[in-house]
Amino acid sequence: MSTTQVEKKHDELPEDTGAFTWLRALGPRGRRAFGGAFGGYALDSYDYFTLPLSMVAISAHFGLDNGQTGLLTTVTLVVSAVGGALAGILADRIGRVKALMITVITYAVFTVLCGFAPNYETLLVFRALQGLGFGGEWAVGAILVAEYATAKHRGRTLGAVQSAWAAGWALAVIVYTLVFHYLDADTAWRVMFWTGALPALLVIYVRRNVSDAPEAAERRRASTARGSFSTIFKKDLLRTTLFATLLSTGVQGGYYTLATWVPTYLKTERGLTVVGTGGYLAFLISGAFIGYLTGGYLTDRIGRKKNIALFAFLSAAGILAYTNIPSGANGLLLVLGFPLGFFMSAIFSGFGSFLSELYPTAVRGTGQGFTYNSGRAVGAFLPTLVGFLSDSWGVGGALVLGAAGYGLAALALFGLPETRDRELL
Repeated sequence: MSTTQVEKKHDELPEDTGAFTWLRALGPRGRRAFGGAFGGYALDSYDYFTLPLSMVAISAHFGLDNGQTGLLTTVTLVVSAVGGALAGILADRIGRVKALMITVITYAVFTVLCGFAPNYETLLVFRALQGLGFGGEWAVGAILVAEYATAKHRGRTLGAVQSAWAAGWALAVIVYTLVFHYLDADTAWRVMFWTGALPALLVIYVRRNVSDAPEAAERRRASTARGSFSTIFKKDLLRTTLFATLLSTGVQGGYYTLATWVPTYLKTERGLTVVGTGGYLAFLISGAFIGYLTGGYLTDRIGRKKNIALFAFLSAAGILAYTNIPSGANGLLLVLGFPLGFFMSAIFSGFGSFLSELYPTAVRGTGQGFTYNSGRAVGAFLPTLVGFLSDSWGVGGALVLGAAGYGLAALALFGLPETRDRELL
């Protein structure tokens, strides 16, 4: 059969339009990369949530006030900016896969060490160092998969990677419920951190099975540009870097305010038991998982900017509704947990594709790592502010600050271009 006949026969094949077309389009290597990035982000999420879920027990054990407790989260997120930026540079210089393994090992080791902390100050240091790995994993994993994905399916593909956050969160809640049910609180919070050793198994898989996308790796090696902070602040990329950082600040400020303080809010102001809190969080997490997948689909259909703007508005509205439910109406609180989780997660689905498409291959890691994690660091001050204000406003009242973050994100979109269907260069 001639080449022309083969091409003609291929053209006559029906277009693949199934639900998992985006996954099949990655090819064997791309699917293995997806598995590594998905697992890395799920365990990143798991290790992160060991703190907010154990926060009440840690606070009681060390005798902390809300400001000190909130600082544990803030220091993690602030240091994650450093870790994320450095991981981005590493990804541009030594490759995506090697950088991914370094970030996973880092957050796993320091999460385990948190369980051995003899005092608050040591815990604060270990949690800060955990942030080095925590900050870098998402950016590196997202870039790895983005460079395998086609322009047509990149939003859905990266949205699926993002959904790993909900999977890790759910696993953390399940383990937390079991550990705190069978162990006393002073032991349980330490055990939660020790289970953070799980990512070591993922590193073995990544080392054996995952490689960088060949074409992107070749472009990176051929380029004279190298990942550095000065590069992303040059005239041609300065506007992109500033507005992308502002966008990330708003979205993550709103998100981490809720992720950090909702468990405490449900316990202290709603009087829910450990199992009851787990049930409420199940609705929030299931909404988050579906939100990630839906947002990934929409970011390909309506565009990156419209998807983010839509869910910024809905997330802000959800916070206001969630925190103003009358006392005693806990059934309504349960119902609203699902859409709140949906809205505040769907907004993230476009981030992986959007930030990857804003930067060229040679500095993609640096740009995405810096903007995403610098925004996380600045936005991280909202959880601490909530901690200090909660003494006078109540946790529920202070949580409204999260809505302001989403307003900031919507404004930042005016300074960024639409990148849907853009090929990576």
